[in-house]
Amino acid sequence: MQDFSGKVAVVTGGASGIGRSLVKELLAAGARVVVGDVEQSALDRVLDEFSGMGDVCGTVADVSSLESVTALADFVYERHGTCHLVFNNAGVAAPSANVWETTPNDWAWVHGVNVMGVVYGIQAFVPRMIAGGEEGHIINTSSGDGGVSPLPYQSVYASSKAAVSCITECLGAQLQSEGTKLGASIFYPSGGLLDTGIWTTDRNRPEDLAREKPYDPVPTVQDFKVAAEAAGMNLEIQDLDELARFCLDGIRENRFVIMIGIEDAEATLQQRASRIGRSELPIDQAEIPQL
Repeated sequence: MQDFSGKVAVVTGGASGIGRSLVKELLAAGARVVVGDVEQSALDRVLDEFSGMGDVCGTVADVSSLESVTALADFVYERHGTCHLVFNNAGVAAPSANVWETTPNDWAWVHGVNVMGVVYGIQAFVPRMIAGGEEGHIINTSSGDGGVSPLPYQSVYASSKAAVSCITECLGAQLQSEGTKLGASIFYPSGGLLDTGIWTTDRNRPEDLAREKPYDPVPTVQDFKVAAEAAGMNLEIQDLDELARFCLDGIRENRFVIMIGIEDAEATLQQRASRIGRSELPIDQAEIPQL
């Protein structure tokens, strides 16, 4: 898809962070944008902020609920009659912990949003997009944490993003084999540290999925930057608007993997493959920032 002008795009988690920047850059490219977000106040702010940029609207959507995502799709098709781009972008994270110290609600909440949110987005939109017969694209937001190599203390989040990458690979192959006009991409937010709402997602954690036991405060972006520097990594804060523009360019170029610094990821994957080939633990503890 080379031209986004007039195309209808849906962005979940679109009221903050990377989602907000995707909304902004899609509007700048001439798309008609529908924002889905679980946080009403943030949704109101972003719609007000971008109202002068083009055709933008939105509705509250909880991507962990198939009923809610189906209602989002109904909203899109009732307003526009079509859909060309779906950004399954909403995501949350649980506190860092050893696997044996995580709780059932950590897994239910994070995988409910990060994994099932992607699945529900596919199920709610893809059949209608195929039936519409127009060119389209599904973009699922993964993470280098899990999608490339997991941070060991982030087992809940990393495993959810590994699942997103696997689901998207299967989706891309299926869309091709079925002869559809749709494509799929994995979007890896990258290029440096990302100052997004993922660091404070507990603000939207449902009471019925509250953590069953106390946990340490969630580290800030600056905490992670200091830990990364101690591990020999020099990470700068990545501009989110620039990252969003990079993502849109990746769609234009029909890239399956959209990632800044993909060469570094390739090197990491090759190292992991070599360790697996030697029957070793793929994670190199010396390379992991310690929070």
